[in-house]
Amino acid sequence: MLCGCWNRQRTIVVGSKSYTEQIVLGEIVARHLENRLQTSVERKLGLGSTLLVHQLLLSGQLDVYPEYTGTALMTLLKLAPEYDRAIVYERVRQEFQRQRLVIFPPLGFEDRVAVVVRGADARAGKLETLSDAAAYEPGWILAADHEFIERPDGYALLMKFYNLPVKAAPSSVSGGAAYGALQGNQANMAIGSESDALLSELDVKLLRDDRHAFLPSQAVLAARADTLDSHPGMRRALAELSGRFTDQIVRKLGHEVEIRHRKPADVAAEFLQQAGLAPR
Repeated sequence: MLCGCWNRQRTIVVGSKSYTEQIVLGEIVARHLENRLQTSVERKLGLGSTLLVHQLLLSGQLDVYPEYTGTALMTLLKLAPEYDRAIVYERVRQEFQRQRLVIFPPLGFEDRVAVVVRGADARAGKLETLSDAAAYEPGWILAADHEFIERPDGYALLMKFYNLPVKAAPSSVSGGAAYGALQGNQANMAIGSESDALLSELDVKLLRDDRHAFLPSQAVLAARADTLDSHPGMRRALAELSGRFTDQIVRKLGHEVEIRHRKPADVAAEFLQQAGLAPR
């Protein structure tokens, strides 16, 4: 029994939130740690919301997961909005450090909110920006995931800056189902991420955030300091992933999983190989 407990303590656990981008990133992290540390890594991917995954990290049930600085600033730390990318990162880093958590340098891309309408509606209404959407007389029926609707840097911020003429409360859907609601006429506005693969597959229009409502939200890795201290080489291995991603790379990763229906594990292995991080 004692041996079993010791093994559980020594096993690194990688987590992620519940959508494709996070699951693929989590798999990349897990596989990279296995390669570099020559140890088994437990995966708890697709767990759920930001608050849930972060709480699991704090409680020691996870050791590392991908996070976004803007979301961390407002949703986790409950701090005031800040629009300087470097300041957001530094504030999150310092606050996480007080919780005995380590934020690594940015992965290289941002989790940018995508406010999307059907292409036909955009062409008919000459819609290019969210300010255009604010003056759209037919009004909006919005579909978004529950977290965007509830978190302070999501729906509340969108309405504060643009006061969109909505015809009803936003419809809560899961993940990519917002695009399905758009295509199925259950909604005429959907919330996603600019890295979503479906944006390049569907006849939709991404509206520009011309009033800069949404915070810079760089992708980072958040890890427990005690886990890093007890696993030699883990800190260095995670730091190797910083700066390795771009918007184009992340969109391609999502495309491989969502459109080509490949397994996240295979996509992660291919990414590490192409990035020069796979074992020789």
